[in-house]
Amino acid sequence: MKTSTLHPTRLALALLAAGAIGGAGISAAVGSAHAQSAPSVAQQQAQPSVGTVTPPNFAQITREFGPAVVNISVSGLRKVSAADDDDNPLAQFFGGQFPGMVPFGPNVTREVPVRGEGSGFIISPDGVILTNAHVVKDAKEVVVKLTDRREYHAKVLGSDPQTDVAVIKIDAKNLPIVKIGDVGALSVGDWVLAIGSPYGLENTATAGIVSAKGRSLPDDTSVPFIQTDVAVNPGNSGGPLFNDRGQVVGINSQIYTRTGGFQGLSFAIPIDVAYKIKDQILAHGKVEHARLGVMAQEVNQDLADSFKLDTPTGALIANVEKGSAADKAGLKPGDIIRDIDGRAIISSGDLASVINLAAPGQKIKLDVWRDGKHETLTATLGTLSKSDAVAGNGDQGAAHGKLGLALRPLTPDERAQADTDGLLVQQASGAAAKAGIQQGDVILSINGVPAHSVQQVRDALKKAGKTVALLVQRGDDKIFVPVQIG
Repeated sequence: MKTSTLHPTRLALALLAAGAIGGAGISAAVGSAHAQSAPSVAQQQAQPSVGTVTPPNFAQITREFGPAVVNISVSGLRKVSAADDDDNPLAQFFGGQFPGMVPFGPNVTREVPVRGEGSGFIISPDGVILTNAHVVKDAKEVVVKLTDRREYHAKVLGSDPQTDVAVIKIDAKNLPIVKIGDVGALSVGDWVLAIGSPYGLENTATAGIVSAKGRSLPDDTSVPFIQTDVAVNPGNSGGPLFNDRGQVVGINSQIYTRTGGFQGLSFAIPIDVAYKIKDQILAHGKVEHARLGVMAQEVNQDLADSFKLDTPTGALIANVEKGSAADKAGLKPGDIIRDIDGRAIISSGDLASVINLAAPGQKIKLDVWRDGKHETLTATLGTLSKSDAVAGNGDQGAAHGKLGLALRPLTPDERAQADTDGLLVQQASGAAAKAGIQQGDVILSINGVPAHSVQQVRDALKKAGKTVALLVQRGDDKIFVPVQIG
């Protein structure tokens, strides 16, 4: 996926968060045939054979494993600012051209009721269920409804917002379960089937193919998503993605949308990733992610030429945090990570995905391009702290702190394009994302202090109170944005 530049055209990735149940109809289509005139025998002999692909028996898969897919209803309370209702200065100032922006307001919050629906699937006969973390976020009460219309109150055993995986449990026995498949055996073009509750319409089945694997998304670089063209909508969140043998290979999690509904691109969390998270939650009640301690950026063709690389691939290290795993391993700014433990690193998102899904304390072997030649380094990964996790991806930026931003200085070409100097937002999460800051924005100052380096931002944060004022440039427009960090 192309890295956002100063004028990004970004995917509007809408979490399939539960919302009000609409009256929109849902249709399922397994495939279509295009009518053609039958070729003659001579034509058939002259044409090369490409084989005949028969769709799997989706009806059989749905009959056998549909009962293991559940509907999840949640209710709870969420704190919002007084300005959350269509009062976002960024959205107004920039003309609302960035869908999915989360509004912000003054230091006044209130609790509002939260109700929603999602999906999940049973992985053990005694009631352990996998779903998305965003489905059960802020939930005070979780109700699980089976296909036989029985309902149970569920307990949230744990959730991991970073990978969007949650584990819940109901008090029941002898329940139907799904079978788990091998993501490694899944290929682009393979048939896949989703079952869930879009808009509250329980046990809805939709089908399509795998469009891509290992997809890194702009707002979530910690998961190598499975991209499909299966129709999923709000309410499908947390539901299973089956392969053509009826085995679960993913958890439906996100969609590309400009309207709030399905537009041909959906993304699922690979089941092997989900199971790593599930195992930690069941064993320890919490999840720990590894940390390398670097800021990485994409390698474009110009950078590849400068570093004498044959292809513009890899993760270019822009900064190494002192005392981090990367520092101890000998990584330096200007190094380009091309491979980790035999896995090719094509983009900086690949680096984040590998690191965040590794275990703290794990040793990894890095193939690094330095001074025009390959070098091999070994790093022992650290642990991503809670503050790092809340702020954002600990390996994508050096200035997270309480702000939630991964920043890097502008290149000479970018400074010329923007006609200014500042720090480019590579990733936004936490307080900054809530305020509406997005990837591709340029931070010009913080509390009136010019932002020419990451260290300047750190120093300003140390002196700041509960709110900092960021001067943000997006395209040719500039606006001050207050960010609550208290």
